[in-house]
This record gives sequence, structure tokens and C-alpha cells, in this order.
Amino acid sequence: MPDLPRKKIGLIACSGEEMPEGTVTRRAVRKVLETLRPDETVTLCLPLFLAGGEGERAFARHYPTIAVDGCDKRCAARATEKYSAKPAASIVVTEIANECGCGSIGTVRRLDAAGLRLAEAVAQRIAEETDRQLKPKPKGPAARGGRGRS
Repeated sequence: MPDLPRKKIGLIACSGEEMPEGTVTRRAVRKVLETLRPDETVTLCLPLFLAGGEGERAFARHYPTIAVDGCDKRCAARATEKYSAKPAASIVVTEIANECGCGSIGTVRRLDAAGLRLAEAVAQRIAEETDRQLKPKPKGPAARGGRGRS
């Protein structure tokens, strides 16, 4: 059997330097990469991706990618879809902040306690989605909704 590369999940975070939610995306992705799922994930550089980095784009074409955006502009998800393939999942920080009832989360340079909690919640959501993407898909007729032979 050939030695195939292990399936990994690509994480592409928004670079939203103008809003604290961009800081949350980067902090959450680093948490997943370094602590929660270090062996299952890799990061994709959004600026390099946009500048034509073929390695980044090729990865997103051939492996599941999770786009993590700070706001509903969804720059990371849109770029991934435009230059490679539709992301396997898309996570938006402002949506999670609304679910959590987060108010102010600090500034771009310094998240407050609520911002740090939000980053943890986003990291957990990314980890859960990573697990979902890595879960083996059912095979055979039952997986396609058919029946086996009687």
C-alpha cells in the first residue's frame, strides 16, 4: 500500500486588523494549532493565499479547510472559495459572540476578559469542526441510503 499523507485540516483565519474580532480569530486558530488539535491541523496564510501562494491554494483544493472570519464579510471563506474550493466549514466570530451574549471584547491590540473567553469559545468550535471533518464517512449501500441484498 502506498504511503499516503495523513489527512489534516487547514485553518485559514481572517487578518482583520481593524477590529477586535480579527484578533479573536487569530488567537483561536493559534490555540487549536498549538494546544487543542496540533496533530490534526495546519494553518494557511490568508495574505499569501491572496497573493497567489500556490502551496496554500493547492492545500485548500485537496484537503478540508475551515475558514475562521471575524465578521460577516467572510473574507477568508470567500477567498478560499474563489481561489481553491468552498471551505468544508465556515466559522464567524460575530455570530458566536452573539450566541454567547458577548458585549465589548476589548481592542484590536488587547482583548479584555470577555474577548479572551470568546477566543476560547471560537477555538472550541474550531476543534469540534475539525473532529467532525476527520470523522470517517460511512461506506457502502447503507451510507448512500440504499439497502443491501436480501
